[in-house]
Amino acid sequence: MTEPQQRRAPRLARRGSPAVAVVVAPDLPATDPLPAPHVPASSQHRRAPAMPVTQPYPDLDEILASMGAGGQRISDIDASEAGAGNISVYLGWEVEVRRRFPLSAEVDLPLAVPALAGKTLLVTGSGRRLRQIAADPLAHVGALRVHPGGATATLHTSPRRLFDRLTSELNSHLAVHADQVGRRGEVFQAVVHAQPPHLTYLSHIPAYRDAAVLNARLLRWEPESVVALPEGVKVLEFMVPGSAELMAANVAGLREHQIVLWSKHGVMARSDLSVTRAVDRTDYAETGARYEYMDLVAGGRAEGLTRAETRQVVEAFDVRTTLV
Repeated sequence: MTEPQQRRAPRLARRGSPAVAVVVAPDLPATDPLPAPHVPASSQHRRAPAMPVTQPYPDLDEILASMGAGGQRISDIDASEAGAGNISVYLGWEVEVRRRFPLSAEVDLPLAVPALAGKTLLVTGSGRRLRQIAADPLAHVGALRVHPGGATATLHTSPRRLFDRLTSELNSHLAVHADQVGRRGEVFQAVVHAQPPHLTYLSHIPAYRDAAVLNARLLRWEPESVVALPEGVKVLEFMVPGSAELMAANVAGLREHQIVLWSKHGVMARSDLSVTRAVDRTDYAETGARYEYMDLVAGGRAEGLTRAETRQVVEAFDVRTTLV
C-alpha cells in the first residue's frame, strides 16, 4: 500500500457556526459497522517487525531537521496552537552536540532515569512553537546529556536559545524513553505530544472515552488506518498535565500502543524509526477523528468501512492486529 496523500479535511467549525449546534453526544448503536471485540487484559497486541535505526546513524543536523519537519506537520493539522505540543528524541549512540549547542548548565531531572545514563536527548523548549523549529532548530531545542545515576544532566543549548527551560511535559518524555530503552534496548526513539482538535473534541464525549468504541469509530474511515494503527489508540481518562499520575499511565499505555489519547488534552505518540513516523500516527488518528466529527455534523449518515471490508484489508496486507 502506498503512503496516502496528506490531506487537509475541513477544520472544526468556527464558533457560532450552525454545524456546531447540531453536534451532540451520539447514542452509538450496538451494531456499529466495525465493532471492536473485547480483548482480555492479558492479551498482547501483535505488531509487525520494523527495521530498526542502524549504523551509520543519522547525524545531529539530520535529527534536528526531522524535528523541524515533524513540528511543521503537527502545526499543519492544527494540533499545536501557540506553544502547545513538544517533541523529544533519544539518541543511544555517541553524538557531539557542543558545536551546535556550546552553552551548558547542570540541571536536575524531574525523575531519575538510570536507563538513559550517558546518552543524549534532544528536547523542545517550553513555550516554543513547533512550526518554528524548522527555521531555526537551535533556538527551540536543547540537548540533554544524562549523568550516571540518571538524576541529573547537562543541558546544552545555543546562544540563540529562546526558552528558559525544557518542555513542561519533560517527565512524561523521559519516562517513556527510559521505559522503552530499559525494556527493549532501543537505540533511537522519537516521542511527540500534540493537541489534535478533533481527537481532543471526541474525548470530551463520554462514549468515545471507551477505547473499543473510539477505535471502532476511527478505523472505519480509511483502509490505511488499520495498517498504520494496528494496535489502535489507547485512551486515558483526564489527568492533570505534567502530573506523576499522567506520566505513569502514559508510560503503561505506550508499552502496547504507539499512540495514547490523553482525554480532554491531546495525544502522545512514539516511534523507534523517526520523528516523522510518530507524527504520522497522530496524523492518521486525527484524520479518522476528523471524518468522525464530519459524520456527527452530518447526522451520522455515512456507512464507513464494514467489519468485513476492514478484515479484507488486514488479510491483504498481513496486518497483525487484534482489533478486527
